[in-house]
Amino acid sequence: MYTYCCLNNISNIGLKNFNDNYTEVHESESSDAILVRSANMKEMTFPEELKAIARAGAGVNNIPVDVCSEQGIVVFNTPGANANGVKELVIAGMLLASRDIVGGIEWLERQETTDDLAKKVEKQKKQFAGSEIAGKKLGIIGLGAIGVMVANAAVALGMDVFGYDPYLSIKAAWNISSSIHYVSDVSEIYEKCDFITLHVPLNDSTKGMVGEEAFAKMHDGTVLLNFARDPLVNEKALISALESGRIGKYVTDFVTPNVARAQNTIVTPHLGASTKESEDNCAVMAVKQIRAYLEHGTIKNSVNYPACDMGPCVTAGRIAVNHRNEPNMLAQLMGVLGEAGVNVANISNTSRGEYAYTLIDIDSASDQSIIEKISGIKGVLKVRIVK
Repeated sequence: MYTYCCLNNISNIGLKNFNDNYTEVHESESSDAILVRSANMKEMTFPEELKAIARAGAGVNNIPVDVCSEQGIVVFNTPGANANGVKELVIAGMLLASRDIVGGIEWLERQETTDDLAKKVEKQKKQFAGSEIAGKKLGIIGLGAIGVMVANAAVALGMDVFGYDPYLSIKAAWNISSSIHYVSDVSEIYEKCDFITLHVPLNDSTKGMVGEEAFAKMHDGTVLLNFARDPLVNEKALISALESGRIGKYVTDFVTPNVARAQNTIVTPHLGASTKESEDNCAVMAVKQIRAYLEHGTIKNSVNYPACDMGPCVTAGRIAVNHRNEPNMLAQLMGVLGEAGVNVANISNTSRGEYAYTLIDIDSASDQSIIEKISGIKGVLKVRIVK
């Protein structure tokens, strides 16, 4: 039997993927797994029993990933599950920036409903006229799940699309339209494009990546869209670019005091993945990943431990070991099993930076004494019997 705890409201469509072997608890201190969306976990203390955290979404900035890694807790996210919802809002953002739809609606709401209203509309509508996005150049920085979807949709809308991603995956390369101009230097996007949209993760190398130097390369009237993370854009440089006209419109899904009232901005209240479909998809993926890890030791879409999939265990037992990526670890694990007279039928050992993960299928059932001996090996962070 397993227990799980939800720190936020998680879609019932996803939770229904738990079977009778799972029980929901309301205290994270007694759970095998935690599901979370936006709750801040940075100050939480995690119990020894906690094995996994699944974020129903892509970003994990609210989770202390380093702390989890050191405690052998696997952190999952759900990349791509909410991609379509964000893609649609990005397209809407480009249209809102090109056509003063909001301004026109607000003007109309202020008018009295008199008989001459239609004449007023015909007289005033020119002030809300805009331009079409077809034929314009769109630059996409980051060709992950969302970036690829935006690229393909923009091509279908007649835009000339440029893409930049130094870490382009094989899957993304297969899915992206052949019409995309792939560039190896992000400066080419800054210099050429009428619209620029950001779809990269937030980390030390990307924080403030769009700043004075980037704005200086853009032409006047460039539309910048940020539906990824607000710190990707240097706010001080952004305000200056808006005031000078270098940025014609800034469209973002993140509300900050400096941007909320700045001129020529369109700010939405973090609506990117706030669709029923996105929330359902994220919840389903998160639950399936937790089940696969707890029941089989499978790791997929973890942000701190390497991927590993040995399928269901078909031998007498399976042991999962989360450990540091250090020399001689496998020899020590095999030594413990050898001393106990346990034959190893199959093994998988994968690493990711400072951390590694080992699954061991054995021909006889494991017992607590073996687990205790493995736990005593220096560098082992968590060990459990999967079967």
